[in-house]
Amino acid sequence: MSQDPDEAVEEVVDEESFIEFLSVLAADRADEVEKEREKPSSPYGPGQNGWENGSIEAFLDAACRWGAQSINGMPLLPKSTNPWRRCADILLAGKFYK
Repeated sequence: MSQDPDEAVEEVVDEESFIEFLSVLAADRADEVEKEREKPSSPYGPGQNGWENGSIEAFLDAACRWGAQSINGMPLLPKSTNPWRRCADILLAGKFYK
């Protein structure tokens, strides 16, 4: 599986690949935290790996709001019929959705 969450989400098809996606997403966040310690980004934009939501509260809130907003799919992103992929899409959105 890719080490980029945006690519790894494309590979989610079952429980095993979903868990691998979670590992990639967690590693991406840990990598950004380390990069931000060394060279902080502007507080008015995303971090170095694109994370907009830096706390668990903000991440889960964004994922929840994106999931609700996309419950019937979106114009450029049809709703996945695979529940594992749908869950991965929702969690990935927690990274960037504001």
